[in-house]
Amino acid sequence: MKQVCVIALGCPKNIVDSEHIVSDFAATGRYELTDNQTTADVVVVNTCAFIGSAREEAIEAILGAAETMRPEAKLVVAGCMAQMYGEIIREEIPRVDYVFGTGTYDDIISAVEGEDSGVYSDPHVHVGDIFAKDGPVDLNDLSYLNRENIHSTGFYAYLKIADGCNNACSYCVIPSLKGRYRSRKYEDVMAEAHRLAANGVKEIILVAQDTTRYGLDLYHKRRLAELMEDISRIPGIEWIRVLYTYPEQIGDDLIAVLRDNPKVCKYLDIPIQHINDRILKDMRRRGDSTLIKSVLTKLRDQVPGIILRTSLIAGYPTETEEEISELIRFVSEGWFDRLGAFAYSREEGTPAGEMRGQIRSRTKEARARRIMRAQHKVVCAKNKSRVGKTYRTITEGVSEDGIFYYGRTYGEAPDIDDYVYFVSPEPLEAGDMVDVYIQTYREYELIGEVR
Repeated sequence: MKQVCVIALGCPKNIVDSEHIVSDFAATGRYELTDNQTTADVVVVNTCAFIGSAREEAIEAILGAAETMRPEAKLVVAGCMAQMYGEIIREEIPRVDYVFGTGTYDDIISAVEGEDSGVYSDPHVHVGDIFAKDGPVDLNDLSYLNRENIHSTGFYAYLKIADGCNNACSYCVIPSLKGRYRSRKYEDVMAEAHRLAANGVKEIILVAQDTTRYGLDLYHKRRLAELMEDISRIPGIEWIRVLYTYPEQIGDDLIAVLRDNPKVCKYLDIPIQHINDRILKDMRRRGDSTLIKSVLTKLRDQVPGIILRTSLIAGYPTETEEEISELIRFVSEGWFDRLGAFAYSREEGTPAGEMRGQIRSRTKEARARRIMRAQHKVVCAKNKSRVGKTYRTITEGVSEDGIFYYGRTYGEAPDIDDYVYFVSPEPLEAGDMVDVYIQTYREYELIGEVR
């Protein structure tokens, strides 16, 4: 058996793609998964290119693999950064054997095993034009997501329901990396959900660039709420969580399923980016501050106990002190339970990247820190309000001190939010679901005991 090591960088959507790469290698019967780059026969670095720091992380991972791999092993760079800089990567890092863009994951195995499809001018660089109607990349072909994901055998799994994006926000490179929005067929998503449940998955997390748009392109209507209802009927599925929802697409049907379906986590990730109307308009966001506040108020009123998360951009070009102060006041009002603030990243090829009025890095970073200081007070107040309550909690493991278990309630998404720490009179295994009484909190962390 040969060994393959897949390094997944970036968001949960990239994790899904990486899991399918692993599964494809395993399905050949000729490869086994390893975490050890030094012994692997093939190392795949699945990259992110959303912002500058993501590209820096990708370069470090590529160079790190190049330095530690065996000389005869194959080094593959895939994903978003490969799509953006495919030929440059091959030129600047000669140790890289193959580069695969976001639409060419299917070619990886055949290429590393010496089979040249003849479709690409350079057999080592498989990056197609994701906007071309004809050519090596079929934008509508999401078939690689339909093959059995044998790597997702834990108690939670991400399920990608669409790819690409139509939103064209002024600061974002995703449309140029992923192409237009394409929903997966409903029956294909349901089939994968059934396979995941059969593999022991208890929590399914639906992801896409914009999950709330799911179905509009294929069925001319939003089908996210319907999909969540149908997945909730699959035996073995305990929780369904949805990430990356856009405020203007959150309708009454989605609010109803959040409120009424006991298997749907009362948790929404709504990346609003800003609250000032001028900035939102310049960002080419579809909703203004009035719409955002209206949706948030409706969710709070109609879904008791809902946990809301967002991401914000600090230091967008031309942002004034008055406008960042407006955003900080909004944060201080406690609209969101969870929040991440990021300094604006100037991206090549985006309208915002070409704007005058770019703000100094030091100022952008200082503004992001101010947002997080305001949110820290909100988090402490919200965590204090959860003390004395009991929550169904999924166990993830044991802390380093060996005293506490750690896990998540419906209010914490994996890989994003902080853990709940708790003691138990009985031994627990990862994936066990228990009732935890919250006794106290420590800033971002809740602490309790199994009751």
